[in-house]
Amino acid sequence: MRGHSHRAGRTARKRRQKHESSARSVSLCHQPQYVKLMKFLHHRGFSSTLLQPALFTDTGRGLQTLRTIKPGQLIISLPESCLLTTSTVLDSYLGRYIKSWKPRLSPLLALCIFLVCERHRGEASDWFPYIDVLPTVYTCPAYFSDDVMALLPASVRRRALEQREAVKEMHSSNQEFFRSLQPVLSQPTADVLTYEALRWAWCSVNTRTVFMSHPSSSFLSGPDNYALAPFLDLLNHRPDVQVKAGFNDVTSCYEIRSVSGTLRYQQAFINYGSHDNQRLLLEYGFVTTANPHSVVYVDTDLLCDVLRGDRSLTQKIKFLRENNFLHNLTVSSDGPSWRLMTALRLLSLPQTLYGVGLYMCVCFHSHQWKAVLLGQLVCEESEQWSVRMAKSLCQRLLQDTCSALDKVSHLLQQCEQPIREQLNVVKSLRQEERCILGSCLKALEESHRHTDSPLGAVS
Repeated sequence: MRGHSHRAGRTARKRRQKHESSARSVSLCHQPQYVKLMKFLHHRGFSSTLLQPALFTDTGRGLQTLRTIKPGQLIISLPESCLLTTSTVLDSYLGRYIKSWKPRLSPLLALCIFLVCERHRGEASDWFPYIDVLPTVYTCPAYFSDDVMALLPASVRRRALEQREAVKEMHSSNQEFFRSLQPVLSQPTADVLTYEALRWAWCSVNTRTVFMSHPSSSFLSGPDNYALAPFLDLLNHRPDVQVKAGFNDVTSCYEIRSVSGTLRYQQAFINYGSHDNQRLLLEYGFVTTANPHSVVYVDTDLLCDVLRGDRSLTQKIKFLRENNFLHNLTVSSDGPSWRLMTALRLLSLPQTLYGVGLYMCVCFHSHQWKAVLLGQLVCEESEQWSVRMAKSLCQRLLQDTCSALDKVSHLLQQCEQPIREQLNVVKSLRQEERCILGSCLKALEESHRHTDSPLGAVS
């Protein structure tokens, strides 16, 4: 438990209550798209008297309560017939092409291809009422321009580039299979199964599927846990909300049950998981304010740059990497994480520990290593050095964040809407990180007055 958690929780609640009171909503249930969606779901056995689609000023589309939802109440029970899964794909006109193809396709690719082909069919598609309400573009990094990608923090930019390359690889490596689908398409496959179309489908699946385990199929490769859930996927995420969700084998429905309840005419939320804002951006294309799970990551390259004056740094970093001390180094509003301070304390140890007989030397000096790993002070000088380095890292990260925010502001003045939406997501991420880094630096200043209690002693 962090020392300031009670205060932070009370502040966060007040901020959220003020935010909720100022948020406005407009019902979408009378718009033709949503009328068709609800008719489509009604024919498949679903109706909702508790929730309606609405547009909220703070989050965009979501689901609004029509009545007060009590703690423990079932808010959605979506029949299996409404779920779009790989079984849907294999039972469709694409089934015979997928079943006969070698090597076998992944469940993710099968769903993506189905979405692209169904969107191409337009109103002739059985799933058109659902596809018609899906976003036409996303703010996931796979959509980011190079200019926007460059404004991400180094740790998330690397993973974002990997995400974009994964989608490109999925498109380029399956051209032969795409061409095999020509008999079911009214236009050339190259015009239908484009990179842009596959990217849209990939983001649709990645951001909107619920977890639902399926028996392994002899026609597909790899685990299959995907299910697209119309209407249900309009529920937005909030980190402090608790729900119980999953497929009920007895009712054959995907069910969501509220834990704490929601007042009438408020937005109903669910929780996608205990994700920090970088993870939310990568996986879902948004960030959330006052996220209690948010941290700022310290990249190994930055660590090396700040400590570049140490002549034995290369050897020390090699040892830390081999022993998994460089993974998940972070700072939060409460200060540097235990892992970061542990890495810095290990780096502060004398050069002799990293000599030729490295592992033998470590054995001889095991009392120092054990002290560091237990969060104990090795010596005051070492602790002061570690705190100074932590401050230097935070200052560098804060400088990078402020520079990125300046660039975002400049680009926002001259860009068009799709890029504007991407920039606003990056701006939100950077603003949250600026707050975290500022609070962390204050915590580090405080540590000078409490040297008997090692910083980062609690993970």
